[in-house]
Amino acid sequence: MKHFLDIHKTDAKALRGMIDAARAMKEARNGRPKGMPDDEQPLAGRMVALIFEKPSTRTRVSFDVGIRQMGGQTMVLSGREMQLGHGETIADTARVLSRYVDLIMIRTYEEQTLLEMAEYATVPVINGLTNRTHPCQIMADVMTFEEHRGPIQGRKAVWCGDGNNVCASWLHAAGQFGFDFTFSGPQTLDPEAEFLGFARKKGARIAVERDPAKAVAGADLVIADTWVSMHDSESSKERRHNQLRPYQVNDELMAHAKPDALFMHCLPAHRNDEVTSAVMDGPHSVVFDEAENRLHAQKAVVRWCLGL
Repeated sequence: MKHFLDIHKTDAKALRGMIDAARAMKEARNGRPKGMPDDEQPLAGRMVALIFEKPSTRTRVSFDVGIRQMGGQTMVLSGREMQLGHGETIADTARVLSRYVDLIMIRTYEEQTLLEMAEYATVPVINGLTNRTHPCQIMADVMTFEEHRGPIQGRKAVWCGDGNNVCASWLHAAGQFGFDFTFSGPQTLDPEAEFLGFARKKGARIAVERDPAKAVAGADLVIADTWVSMHDSESSKERRHNQLRPYQVNDELMAHAKPDALFMHCLPAHRNDEVTSAVMDGPHSVVFDEAENRLHAQKAVVRWCLGL
């Protein structure tokens, strides 16, 4: 059983194989209409359950389209329809779904929901996002960096803002792919010590720098993410804005990075909060390549989970 639960729980060689497979599948689709299926149909006759306890646009569309391109079918289930853990247990839900489908992708809030689903499912489970990590996004991001700048090993990536779930998966990737990573944000929003420790134990050079200009000096990549969640209260949003305003990615900050540094954001972005429109639409930005590469990277993850 091959689950894809987190980058740090997946063998580094397997991760590299998925990135290479994603690029090969993307190249094979060059010039092909978006609605046309792939020449290879490895998922023909397969059914995939896409569970969204937490709403999504990019994750839903990219998984749905990718599975259809590979010849499979999808069943999309919302949190309201499933009521995970309310009434029927997550364990029983996992057992039942495993009798119907070949693979489960779940986007949820609590990491424990994902772990329990994987423990009791008899088909592979993919982490589409939890409150702690977002591994599929970072697989797409690594792919995107390497498309533009070659191997990410030994490069310097800098995170500006909140040490959230996306930041956590970047730290896991630093350990597994061998690049340097600097976190720049307020101390109250630092990444979990466990995530920092994993990357350091793997030999990655990990730094925490409160001054964003110093942090991005010599950076090959600058990354930001939204400062607020749709579920934050208004008072919480205001507090977070006050803490994070010094870490906005703008032209002045990007000037401290390498001249050819890339800018990434997993989207959706709140323009002129965490990043200015000038950077989002400027020459450093690869945010829409990132968005597209979710499709290709996740196709590779699905195939790896199913051994195809």
